[in-house]
Amino acid sequence: MSAHTTLEPLASASSGPLTGNVRVPGDKSISHRSLMLGAIAEGETIIEGLLEGEDVLASAAAMRQLGASVEKIDGRYHVTGTGLGAFRQPEEVLDFGNAGTGVRLCMGLVGTHDFTTRFDGDASLRSRPMGRVLDPLRLMGTEVIEGEDDKLPLALRGPKTPVPIEYALPMASAQVKSCVLLAGLTIPGTTVVIEPVRTRDHTENMLTGFGAQLEIIDQPDGSRRIALEGLPKLTGQRVTVPADPSSAAFPLVAALIVPGSDITIENVMMNPTRIGLIDTLIEMGGDITLSNQRVSGGETIADLRVKSSALKGVTVPADRAPSMIDEYPILAIAAACAQGETVMLGLEELRVKESDRLTATARGLKLNGVDCTEGPDTLTVRGGPVPGGGMVPTSLDHRIGMSFLILGLVAKQPVSIDNRRVMDTSFPGFVDLFETMGARFDTGTGA
Repeated sequence: MSAHTTLEPLASASSGPLTGNVRVPGDKSISHRSLMLGAIAEGETIIEGLLEGEDVLASAAAMRQLGASVEKIDGRYHVTGTGLGAFRQPEEVLDFGNAGTGVRLCMGLVGTHDFTTRFDGDASLRSRPMGRVLDPLRLMGTEVIEGEDDKLPLALRGPKTPVPIEYALPMASAQVKSCVLLAGLTIPGTTVVIEPVRTRDHTENMLTGFGAQLEIIDQPDGSRRIALEGLPKLTGQRVTVPADPSSAAFPLVAALIVPGSDITIENVMMNPTRIGLIDTLIEMGGDITLSNQRVSGGETIADLRVKSSALKGVTVPADRAPSMIDEYPILAIAAACAQGETVMLGLEELRVKESDRLTATARGLKLNGVDCTEGPDTLTVRGGPVPGGGMVPTSLDHRIGMSFLILGLVAKQPVSIDNRRVMDTSFPGFVDLFETMGARFDTGTGA
């Protein structure tokens, strides 16, 4: 996998109105899961609209190494699964590059198989904690036979007889929940996950679609109890991947803050566990209209019409964080252009993303003259005219890079990022799409 070691700077500059109808790449969460469930199902899974970013392609490569067939034919991905529990021991290390979701879900998928699997990733992924998924796997009988401080590179050895568990998540994490549920597929009996608050439920939706039996109970204290029956019959499906709301966030915010803009973003997933940013931007005064709402593959989809708006500062409550955890950097850009103060609470999870996203966001804002205060788990941004002119270190983080390119579209001086290649992780074609809407970019520092 590319480690993005060769720096290729890119700058964005003040642009005229953004216009047009656009489609952003397919949802990353759905793309990972459709490949993985297709790989263990019986028969063929056909995936349309798969995100062809580096993260997802790493998952596709891993599924091939585990014995599934993954081929692109006429623009669609055809996955022929091995059947449940029939993965083979991979001959080489599974290299997930920058894909935190991919590696954590795959650990669940293979961790209960009676063989050894080695995992690795790029420098960013090697720095990220894996203990949160390894702890429940250990309770199931999986051994971590290589690895220091529960970080990559590491190797898992599955048990001869895995045991089902009831696991209360210590933090709200869709990745940990998904890891445990995927591991439970190959274990006789009932595997139970209790999450403190509702998180992204794509795994539950897709498991049900492929034929698994789940019982989901919302409990009086606000937690959710998810029970999965092991050894289900999973059958290949046709999956249409909707547009990723986390990727749609970039043209969405850009259209709100660039004067005179009017765009429509088509086919966006509107899962209630993923639209915290849209709710927040509407609270700030954003002109966002939903149309053509429909349901596909258990997910609600809509087109979003977005017009430039005079935004005002708000307080974003901590309990909204699970539904917008990837969107705080781009929300900070909107806040920099809003009137007044925006306070974001409950951001501790940002410190263990692709980078320490809280510090990276605050640093990028300050480098471009935006007044902000970083707390242990908070970010306060005071809006106003944006001077710009700064070079932002991306720290191998695609969302930091894209967010600050959006800031440059309204700043007085161009805003630069140190490495344009990080965007290939989740949004290949980012620059081309924005240029079709009227944005201006410059290779180099923009000076």
